[in-house]
Amino acid sequence: MSPPGSTAEYDEEALKELIAGELGAARNRSFGLTTDALADADLTAQVSPLMSPFVWDLAHIGNYEELWLLRGAAGIEPMRPEIDGLYDAFEHPRAERPSLPLLPPDEARSYIATVRAKVLDSLSSVRFDPGNPLTSGGFVYGMVVQHEHMHDETMLATHQLRKGAPALLDPPPEPVASRPSGADEVLIEAGPFQMGTSDDPWAYDNERPVHLVDVPAYYIDVEPVTNAAYTAFIEAGGYDEPRWWTPAGWEWRNSSGKRAPAFWTREDGRWLRRRFGRTEPVPPGEAVQHVCWYEADAYARWAGKRLPTEAEWEKAARWDPAVQHSRRYPWGEVYEEGRANLGQRSLRPSEAGDYASGASAYGVRRLIGDVWEWTSSDFHGYPGFRSFPYKEYSEVFFGPEYKVLRGGSWATHPLAVRGSFRNWDYPIRRQIFSGFRCARSAGEAA
Repeated sequence: MSPPGSTAEYDEEALKELIAGELGAARNRSFGLTTDALADADLTAQVSPLMSPFVWDLAHIGNYEELWLLRGAAGIEPMRPEIDGLYDAFEHPRAERPSLPLLPPDEARSYIATVRAKVLDSLSSVRFDPGNPLTSGGFVYGMVVQHEHMHDETMLATHQLRKGAPALLDPPPEPVASRPSGADEVLIEAGPFQMGTSDDPWAYDNERPVHLVDVPAYYIDVEPVTNAAYTAFIEAGGYDEPRWWTPAGWEWRNSSGKRAPAFWTREDGRWLRRRFGRTEPVPPGEAVQHVCWYEADAYARWAGKRLPTEAEWEKAARWDPAVQHSRRYPWGEVYEEGRANLGQRSLRPSEAGDYASGASAYGVRRLIGDVWEWTSSDFHGYPGFRSFPYKEYSEVFFGPEYKVLRGGSWATHPLAVRGSFRNWDYPIRRQIFSGFRCARSAGEAA
C-alpha cells in the first residue's frame, strides 16, 4: 500500500488495515537485515564506534514501539521498564552500547515479537480521535513505522561498514528503456512558494507548518553529481587546493587524511569501491555517495557553483508553477512505484537519467531516492514550529552544528520520505548514503 496522503482517503478500519500491513512490512525488512542475514555473534558485535550493534537497533525498535503504541496509544502497563534506559538513544552514545547489558539476540527477538503481538491485538480498540494529535490520522502509528524504517536504513549503513563476506543479496540494477538527454541545469524563477506541510497526517514536527518562502531566481542541476564528475574533481587536485574548501572543511581534510569518497580505493590506475562486502569498479554514471558536506561544498566551489539552500531544493522538488501549489512528491500527490529509487530496490544509486518519470514540474530528476542530498542550510525550525510529540526528535538538534539533507536515498523506505521530509547530520558524516547536486544564482556564470 502507498502512504496515506490525507486522513480523508481512509475510514478508520481501512487505516487500521494499512497500519497493520505496514507494521508487518517494516518488521520483515528489519529481520531481513538482522536475524535472517547474520549469525548471533554478528548481531552482538560492533563493526564501528559510529554505529550500534545490530541487536541494539533490533531491541530499540521494539522498545520504541512499546513506549508509543502500548503505553501511549493503548494505555497498557509497561512490559520491561527496566530496559528503557538501555535503549534510550540519548542516554548512551553508540560507542558505549556494546558494554551495556543488552538483551541477547533470542531475548531481543522474543521481546519485540511480544510487543508486536500486543500492538496488533490493541489496534482494534484504539480510536483515531481527530481532537488528539497523537492518534489523529494514525499519526503515532505512522511515526513508529517510519522509525523502524529509519533504523533499517541505519542498519544498512552498518552493513556497509562491516568487513568480511557479503551478507545481503545484491539485486541487479533495474533495466532502463532510455535515458533522456537535455540541459544539465534548469532555471527556477524567482518568487514565493509553499514550503513545508500542515496537512500531511504522518509528517514530522520539523516539516510543519506550511509557510511562504520567497526565493530569488536560481539554476539547479537536473541530476545529482555522478561518480564520473566527482572523479574529475579528485583528479584535478580538488582535495589539494585550499581555495575550494571552507576553513572547517580544510581542517577536516587535513586531520582525516581523506582524498576520495568513503569506501573508494585507487588500484592499478582505476577507482574501485567496496559495497556491502563486494569490491567493484566505481560505476561512472551513478550518483556519487558517501561524501560528507565538506566534500560536497568543495566540489561545488570547484565546479563554479554552490550547494542549494534547503528552500531552493524544496522549491525545485515540490512547487508546481502552473497551479501555484506544492506537491507531496515531485511527480504528484500519490506515491507510485517505479518513479524513484527507494525502498532498497537495489543496494546502490541509479544512473543519471534513470527514473525520468519521477521528475518534478521543472524537469529536475531523482530528487527523491538514490542519495540524500546535502544542502547549504543549517537545521532549524520553521516559523511557528511547535515540538511534537517530543523535543528529542527535532528540536534538540536545531543549530549550526547540523546541515540539512533532503530527498532520501535508495535505502530509504517510501513511507519515511516525502518532498517535505527533512534529514540532518554533522558535516563530517560519510557512512550515510549521502550525495548532492549543485546550484547557482541566476546571473552567475556556470
